[in-house]
Amino acid sequence: MYAVLNTGGKQYKVSEGDILRIEKISAELNSTVELTDVLAVSNGEGELTIGNPVVEGAKVVAKVLAHGKAKKVVVFKFKPKKDYRKKQGHRQPFTKILIEKIEA
Repeated sequence: MYAVLNTGGKQYKVSEGDILRIEKISAELNSTVELTDVLAVSNGEGELTIGNPVVEGAKVVAKVLAHGKAKKVVVFKFKPKKDYRKKQGHRQPFTKILIEKIEA
């Protein structure tokens, strides 16, 4: 059984027991979160239910494992022959979750 869910502007194909890094959500550590933007659900027997835009009554229950920041991405801008250089760094915050249950 798997589901396709939408969170943080991205889509993920998940099944029970998967560990994901999603965009940061406001939830306590070791708490459960219900993700209700489920776009599609498969029951494992070849039947696929596709929502319009979401599947009614479907949700994914997940447990929050950790919060953190990803590796640094260096942004370097320059213009040749103009003595313009700008160096920036960015670390995107994330939430690590464990998929516990898919309810359709």
